[in-house]
Amino acid sequence: MVVAGPFAVPAAQAQQEGKTLRVALVQEIDHLNPFTAGFASSSMIGRMNYEFLTLPSAEDATPTGGISDKWSTSEDKLTWTFHIRDGMKWSDGKPVTAKDAAYTFKRIMTDKKAQEANGNYVEGFVDVTASDNSTLVIKTKAPRASMTALDVPIVPEHVWSGISDMADPKTDTPAVVGVGDGPFLITEYRPNEVVTLKANPDYWRGKPKFDQLQFVAYKNSEAAVSALKNGEVDFVNRLTPTQFNALQGQSNIATNKASGRRYLDLLMNPGAQDAARQPIGDGNPALKDVRLRKAIAAAIDPKELVDKVLGGYGEVAGGLIPSMYSTYHYQPDPAKAYKFDIADANRQLDAAGYKRGGDGIRTSPDGKPLNLRLTARSSEDFPQRTSEYIVGWLKQVGINIEKRLVSDAEVDEQTSSGNYDLALSSYNTNPDPDYTLAKQSCGNLPATPGSGSTASFFCDPQFDQAYQSEAAETDQAKRSEYTRQAQARYYDQAPSFVLAYQNVLEAYRSDKFTNFVKQPVTSGPIMEQTGYWGFYGATPVDSSSASGGGNTGLWIGIGVVVLVVLLGGGTFLAKRGKSADDRE
Repeated sequence: MVVAGPFAVPAAQAQQEGKTLRVALVQEIDHLNPFTAGFASSSMIGRMNYEFLTLPSAEDATPTGGISDKWSTSEDKLTWTFHIRDGMKWSDGKPVTAKDAAYTFKRIMTDKKAQEANGNYVEGFVDVTASDNSTLVIKTKAPRASMTALDVPIVPEHVWSGISDMADPKTDTPAVVGVGDGPFLITEYRPNEVVTLKANPDYWRGKPKFDQLQFVAYKNSEAAVSALKNGEVDFVNRLTPTQFNALQGQSNIATNKASGRRYLDLLMNPGAQDAARQPIGDGNPALKDVRLRKAIAAAIDPKELVDKVLGGYGEVAGGLIPSMYSTYHYQPDPAKAYKFDIADANRQLDAAGYKRGGDGIRTSPDGKPLNLRLTARSSEDFPQRTSEYIVGWLKQVGINIEKRLVSDAEVDEQTSSGNYDLALSSYNTNPDPDYTLAKQSCGNLPATPGSGSTASFFCDPQFDQAYQSEAAETDQAKRSEYTRQAQARYYDQAPSFVLAYQNVLEAYRSDKFTNFVKQPVTSGPIMEQTGYWGFYGATPVDSSSASGGGNTGLWIGIGVVVLVVLLGGGTFLAKRGKSADDRE
């Protein structure tokens, strides 16, 4: 018997409450605090509750207005001026001003704990000021190519200035996070059960067309799919291929397959260290040897994982930026790419001095057996099944693997503190590459164990040089080249092995809701976007004009025109449809 979840709603009751959109969550929530939220589920809920300075459009993920409705940069590209949209207000009635945005960025710049989720976005900021309520000015040390892609929720200063400690439990309560300005407002949070948000009647784009958005926790996707079939929830994502195939063609259920912005990788602890370059964690020191990491990569077959575990719903990966962002995607030259070859992996290990013992297990050059821990999430199909393949493959090259399937929170805790050898992980990427690359830089090493946002504990001068060049380059073609150089270095040094870009597999009750908005609108996902469009545009089937003034035409209209910044400091309105070189 499958238990639907801790907050299952009877089908009859769900039918009566037709103006509540219920979404199944199969990933835990770490924090609702937007300064510390790290999980994709947590960030997604934050996107509903808080507006951004600018955000990726629904149409094609190029920058469009949020709190700011127009912006410009100085001739030397070191000063950015953002005009704050008139008439916006927080849910407690106070106006949204440039001072709120200035406070948000300054808090991240000056408070180490506030940097956990989005600290890399303020790297290189010299000063942030509000010259008046409508004008935000950001000054940088060097040109920054990502200034219209600052994926930072703007918070109300009058609420958050009273918070002295970002670790205070009250920062995860509706009393604090409930004061927002996004399309939905957090009203209830019961950890591991439910997060409820109400439609914001004063949202500047117009009130959503239903009354409540509810995220309901489920132990796994099997329980969530059962709830979808029973009408207890209206939307499910992170489906397994088997579940997705089985749901296609079922009455009152629609499915969506989309290119994903998520990459799946195998972390290989290269010697975790903190910002002071002091060792932390308990990773196996043998993994500091890049030759061992490369041999492990050669002993893994990503194509089989895509074919067998993902059921063909994905693609073999190259660099850190998925192919859906083609401008910045890196695909290694075939001569430099890791090729699945057990015999060659064994030869590499022989040449590096890792000798086999009588039991078939290799020893490192210092004589210690190659016994490695593999940490993976117990809640998701891909890490569960992939871990079995990796155990088998690495056994063939003389590496003994102890598999550890744990909760989402435990995976995060162990990997962020360096207490792992190998770990199966995944990361969402953004349309602008800066965020993803910054997570691999020396600047993201943690001040204390568990406090940073590094993805891999990678710290390499050659990578950092390419990353810094990318971050400052405003010429699209040159920036793309620097981005690929950084990814090529990462690929060669293998602090992790990117296995696949996973397709998004989703399903929803088509008899309950329609008009879910994809990003990009032609082929993208509905949930876990770099925006809030997916659920904001949803409409109850029984009433296309149900409560609220949210207008699908409005967000489409926003995608039709975008404010384009001229490096000379001026602005003009341009229609969509430009080449990729014009979009970032």
